[in-house]
Amino acid sequence: MTRSFSQTLGLGPRELVSFVGAGGKSTLLLGLGHELAKNGHRVVLTTTTKMGTNQIPASSAPVHDLDEVRRVIAAGNMVFLIGETDGPKVIGVPTAMVDELADDNSVDYIVVEADGARRRAIKAPAEHEPVIPSRSTSVVVVTGLDAVGNRVGEVAHRPELVSAITGRGLDEKLTPEDVAAVIGSQSGGLARVPDETRVVVALTQFRPDTKVAAESIQEALRDHPRIDRICTF
Repeated sequence: MTRSFSQTLGLGPRELVSFVGAGGKSTLLLGLGHELAKNGHRVVLTTTTKMGTNQIPASSAPVHDLDEVRRVIAAGNMVFLIGETDGPKVIGVPTAMVDELADDNSVDYIVVEADGARRRAIKAPAEHEPVIPSRSTSVVVVTGLDAVGNRVGEVAHRPELVSAITGRGLDEKLTPEDVAAVIGSQSGGLARVPDETRVVVALTQFRPDTKVAAESIQEALRDHPRIDRICTF
């Protein structure tokens, strides 16, 4: 039997889930949101950075403030909380607004895209990134398996920062151990994660040809003290 998104991520009955990293955050956010809403939960999707306006699903009502969230979600299962629209991009909302919403009993799940990666497979964040709400109960560190075996400069967002963690030059290829090092680093996947927040690693782009790389990354991170579980998608 295929496990659901929420089962795979090990989510509880009420959560604020923030997705960070690279390699498929938006896909996971939307998949999780649709699944939770289909199961009858009241779901708010949002971003604290930027997303393409074309990524907001037609099945979710766009709203702009918490009063609107409460009003619209009472009539349906899923809304998308956004800030202003800037051409093809939606501007994210402040983390304080998301944290306030976490205390609202009108909502079951809040799912946040809290990072940007320009469609690259791996990322180490700048000092101002990611933008994680402090009340997050789970942070999902997303990394694409296609980063393995490819050059830093070709697959990394902020490649110079990935190089600093791994010691690899921009023209050098990343190993599974390099990818694991980025995921498990306080300067990489764990940057700005609140101390009490549960951490899940999501390895995306899982296929027969990336299976060995996934297993090597899982082994390298198996005993990491901050990581609760490692999933593949």
